[in-house]
Amino acid sequence: MSSGLSDAELATRIAVGAGEILLGVRSGDLLGGRLLGDAGDALAQAWIGTVLRRHRPRDAVLSEEATDVGDRAVAQRVWIIDPLDGTSEFAAGSDQWAVHVALTENGAVTAAAVALPAMGEVFRTDTVDAVPADASGRIATSRWGTSYEVAAVARRLGLRPVPIGSAGAKAMAVVRGDADAYVHSGGQYEWDNAAPVGVALAAGLHCSRLDGTPIVYNQPQPYMPDFVICRPELAEDILDVVGEVWW
Repeated sequence: MSSGLSDAELATRIAVGAGEILLGVRSGDLLGGRLLGDAGDALAQAWIGTVLRRHRPRDAVLSEEATDVGDRAVAQRVWIIDPLDGTSEFAAGSDQWAVHVALTENGAVTAAAVALPAMGEVFRTDTVDAVPADASGRIATSRWGTSYEVAAVARRLGLRPVPIGSAGAKAMAVVRGDADAYVHSGGQYEWDNAAPVGVALAAGLHCSRLDGTPIVYNQPQPYMPDFVICRPELAEDILDVVGEVWW
């Protein structure tokens, strides 16, 4: 490491700093729609990339908005970044967008931060609170509607679907206790969920693929077909329901 910052502290400062940049990009109503989203993606990515080169020059980086830095095939330490998770929400003026910063080592998230800048919240692996004791009776879903798998889980477990914007916002709703589960079967990329999964695991939540196997990051093709983040006491029931309708 090239600075005195711990990995978790660096991840947090990057997530918060990028969030401040994004809030600035959105101020003044000078841009809107696709131009606003493109500017946010580009400026946040440029800043994050520069900070990582300064503080972790030997680490590899996988990001949605840039070519890979370093050789991920041989690197033990790989940062997985989404400088703006939920570009459409950001461009539409919603608060439900996030910044994801995760460090993975040998396929597992070892430090991460998820910032929800428009909500004034940041969640980090080294200080996140444990999941609340009381369940909410809700399941986080896409604002575009529920998948067949999510509908089956909601019906069987008696969970009320709550539409939430970006992947990070959905996952942090479970961490916060506003929802009990986030089930995704429609495909994402590693940058969409690496930081959220790292934070969720640190909070004591269950995270896995929908077949119950562990989530492994820094794959040659960084496509993540499916996963679940949920309260640990619901994991077995959720996986059983998904196994009945998905395979």
